[in-house]
Amino acid sequence: MIALLVPFLSGALFAVGLALAGMTSPHRVIGFLDVAGHWDPSLAFVMIGAIGVYATAFWLGRRRMTKPALAEGFPTLPQGAIDVRLVAGSLIFGAGWGMAGYCPGPAIVSAASGAGQAIAFCAAMATGFVIVRVLDSRKAE
Repeated sequence: MIALLVPFLSGALFAVGLALAGMTSPHRVIGFLDVAGHWDPSLAFVMIGAIGVYATAFWLGRRRMTKPALAEGFPTLPQGAIDVRLVAGSLIFGAGWGMAGYCPGPAIVSAASGAGQAIAFCAAMATGFVIVRVLDSRKAE
């Protein structure tokens, strides 16, 4: 039960943090990306704060724990090369983020509140997930 409760509470805390910081508004994200116009640095401050909290928790956890409390071990980074698929996925993600003003986390939080644009974004994102799975399964055959 606790193995399901911890991720749920972590996601809920993340959602509340996004909402309180105003990061569910696509106008904030687009304002951050508009460096030649009316630049809004608020997203940078949220990112810096999040990185600081995570880096501190990660450092303390690695220093004081031999393994996580709810897992067999600490995750390791994948050792793959930068390939066409990674670059193409990054470009698609960045283009979608810049055009819509949403990335997956804030889009899901906004969709839960009933925001039409966010619901459409989440539907398009889910469609992309399905397309990739279908293409991967065809490739594996």
